[in-house]
Amino acid sequence: QVQLVESGGGSVQAGGSLRLSCAASGYTYSSNCMGWFRQAPGKERETVATIYGSFDSTYYADSVKGRFTISRDIAKNTLYLQMNSLKPEDTAMYYCAHSSLYRCSATHHIAYWGQGTQVTVSS
Repeated sequence: QVQLVESGGGSVQAGGSLRLSCAASGYTYSSNCMGWFRQAPGKERETVATIYGSFDSTYYADSVKGRFTISRDIAKNTLYLQMNSLKPEDTAMYYCAHSSLYRCSATHHIAYWGQGTQVTVSS
């Protein structure tokens, strides 16, 4: 079993920055894919960014490329998402996720979810 606890969400004006963190515990595999997903009211949960492999390969949704950066500290069992140049359309609940797979890029690849942290971007 894997437990994921997110932190770092909040309210920010457009153009601002936030850094999300996700503390992982339990039976985690450092070689397994982890990522960030988000869900806005009335919309389906979507992939934001994922990280996988020994060399920390990454995947980003087109909507966040160049603005968001995913990273992880394996020694601390912590996943991060640095979000810059935030836009109102980035407003959503952000979820940390852990996969049972080596690589992941979609919600059906995910085995464990955190409880979510709210990000609100005002114009």
